[in-house]
Formats: sequence, structure tokens, C-alpha cells
Amino acid sequence: MTDTVLRAASDRDRAEYVTAKMDATMAAASPVDTRPRVVIVGAGFGGLVAARALRKVAAKVTVIDRRNYHLFQPLLYQVATAGLSPADIASPIRGILRDQANAEVLMARVTGVDRARREVMIDGSERRIPYDYLIIAAGARHAYFGHDEWEDVAPGLKKIDDATAIRHRILVAFEKAETTADPEERRRLLTFVIVGGGPTGVEMAGAIAELAKMTLVKDFRTIDPASARVILVEGGPRVLLAFPEDLSAKARHSLEKLGVEVLTNTPVELCDAGGVVSAGMRIEARTILWAAGVQAAPAAKWLQADKDRAGRVKVNPDLTVPGEPDIFVIGDNATVVQANGQPVPGVAPAAKQMGQHVARVIAGRIAGKPVATPFRYRNYGNFATIGRHAAVADFGWLKLSGYPAWLLWGAAHIYFLIGFRNRLAVMLDWLWAYVTFQRGVRLITGSGSDS
Repeated sequence: MTDTVLRAASDRDRAEYVTAKMDATMAAASPVDTRPRVVIVGAGFGGLVAARALRKVAAKVTVIDRRNYHLFQPLLYQVATAGLSPADIASPIRGILRDQANAEVLMARVTGVDRARREVMIDGSERRIPYDYLIIAAGARHAYFGHDEWEDVAPGLKKIDDATAIRHRILVAFEKAETTADPEERRRLLTFVIVGGGPTGVEMAGAIAELAKMTLVKDFRTIDPASARVILVEGGPRVLLAFPEDLSAKARHSLEKLGVEVLTNTPVELCDAGGVVSAGMRIEARTILWAAGVQAAPAAKWLQADKDRAGRVKVNPDLTVPGEPDIFVIGDNATVVQANGQPVPGVAPAAKQMGQHVARVIAGRIAGKPVATPFRYRNYGNFATIGRHAAVADFGWLKLSGYPAWLLWGAAHIYFLIGFRNRLAVMLDWLWAYVTFQRGVRLITGSGSDS
């Protein structure tokens, strides 16, 4: 009995020795990656630009996003109004970075940051991604100013799912109006309310008006789509507050030429399935769309950092988090004041410039040549389009409106789209729509509350 036990123990020791020897051999064959680890949360404009700017740096770059695609948000409203297909304005993140040898992509949801252990927590707290440098560029979501219950009846526009759901609502409204025998219900179905007079609200209002009065005008037999009411509700004194007053006035004039009713100084007090109450006035409508504000992703919560009213992290001039020189926050997640005392605007060009700046700082540190310059935003111009032949453009030194601004707006958006296929598809879709007054993506797909 004793001999048997001794033999078993000897066999066990021999097996453990062989296993340890194999582990040591494998470790020697696979050296540990000692490159600095740069983790980027979010593959929007800022995050993707930062990742690509690090392509020649001796670092391991990990991009984490909850979706597998990069979205060109400035044209998302055209998906919502049947002008473009989702594939025209989105590209797979892996495809964009596939030729970048030092980059990897993880499709996961970030749930927190462990600053003490220098780890990003994903999909709960079970999985952790270590970092030496962390860039948070997680974007923003809709803000309902304390009335989150309005989201079900007044959806916003931030992702492809939002755009296709809004397209569903708009097109179903016309179909139901065609079949209802109740004139009051038909009126409600043919009334579209857009809350918020910023660029997204203005562009949505103009696109819906064009859809109703030009594209669908010959498609129905019982209703007249051109009779649809499109109402833009803005709580401030004018639309496009970020633009000069004269361009704002021209944008309003262009909207009204399309038949859009523009209501300013009328904050929304209530949204429900039957309409809105704005400045004490009830507007009956079955389709309400939200473009009034945004709330930053919970980066401040992840980092336990100071934030502003919109949830954006208050960062240092070099975009680092106070007390954390290796953590950077950019884009819609950051609030930083320029030298002139004005905050950097939450627009795509600013996010891209922030991504480039942060990548330059990190590359300098890795190369042993620290870059300590503060971020400086360069405003290359703001655009907003109102409809066919109508847009406004502000370059500071030059202001344009009408057809010239519309041409520049189109050229700029095609240029900044990622991928030759996307640029070609959008250009052909726009050319076809320009010649025929038609929109090719008038498909009611998916399920929704209106189906």
C-alpha cells in the first residue's frame, strides 16, 4: 500500500515538472509585449483620428467601441429622412484599421475605469484591459433636461438605429394618414414636430419638408403629402444660435420658404403620444423628434472627475484629467476653455483636432520628447443645410448662404466621409435626388411602436 502511494506521488511530481517545463518553454518562445499600451474608448471622430495618428508609434493601440462601425453623424439625418442608406455613412472599424499593424479592435461596452490598477473595465467588471495611456472619446447621448420619459415619444438622433426608427415613424405616418377616415387623426399624422433649432433640428425640418412637398407629393391618392405641417420648436430667441445673426435669419427664411413653421422663444413643457405643449400652446402631432440637447457619456462617473452640467469632464488645457497625466478625455466627453474664454464647441472638427493633439502628446512621450503645448482649436468653418440649394456657412472671415454654401457643404461632407465607396455612393444618391426629386431609401423596415 505504501509503495503504491509513493509511486503515485512520484508520478504526480513528474507530471508537474513536465508541465512547468512546457510553460517555461512556451514563455521563452512568446516574449512578453513590452510596448506601451494605449487604450481608446470610442471609435467616433476623435477616437478614430487618435488611433490612426498612432499608426507609426511603437505602441499597442486598443480601440474599444460598443458597435462595430464608425458613423459619420453629420449625415445621419439623411438616413432618417430616406435620403441615404445606413451603409453610405458607416464603415466597419476593423476594416478602417485592418492595415494598422499596431492596432486591435474590441467590440465591448465600457462600464468603468480602475485608475489605481490602470485598467478599463468592459462588459461588467469581469474583464479588464490594462493601459499605460487612456483616451476617452465615448461620444454623447440625448439630453431631455430631466424628462427622460419623453424619449419614447420624442426620439433623438445619435446612431443608425435611431435614424432607421425615425424613418419608420415618418413613412408610417404618411401610410396611416392615407388609410384613416378620421380627418382629425389625419391632421395629427401629417404634423411633424422637431424640438430644437440647432443644426440637427434645422436639417431635419428642411429634409422632412422636402420629403413631403417634393418626393412624396405624387405617391398617394387620398392624402396630399404637401399639406403636411412641419413645425420647428426652439426655446431660444433664434435658430442656429452658434451662427451669426444674419445667417440665422437667412436659415429661418429658407425654412419658411419650404413651408416649415418656425417657433422661437417657445420651450417645450410636455411631450406625449398625441403632441407637445410649448409655451402653453398645445400642438397635436403623432411624430415628435428631439434635437434639443445632448448629454455626455458617463466618462466623469468612470473617472470620478469634475464635470459640467452636460456631464462633460473638466479637463486641463492639454486635455488630460486633473491629477491623471496619462488619461485624456476628448470630443463630446470633454469641456475645455479656449484662450479667448470660449469653450471648444462640441462639433466633429473639434473632436478630430483633439484626437490629433492627444496622439501627438502620447507619441512624444513614448519617443522621449514630451509635448507640453495646450490644445488649440482651429475653427475652419461651420455649416448647416436647410434643403435643396439652401445652406449657411460661417468661416469667420467669410459668410455664405444659399447655393454657394450648399455646394461647399456637400463637397465638405463627401470629402470627410471615410472610404471611396461611401463617397461614391453618397455622390450618386445626391445626384439622382437632385435630378429626379426622389429619395431612394423610402423603405419601411424593422419594427417600431408605430408598426
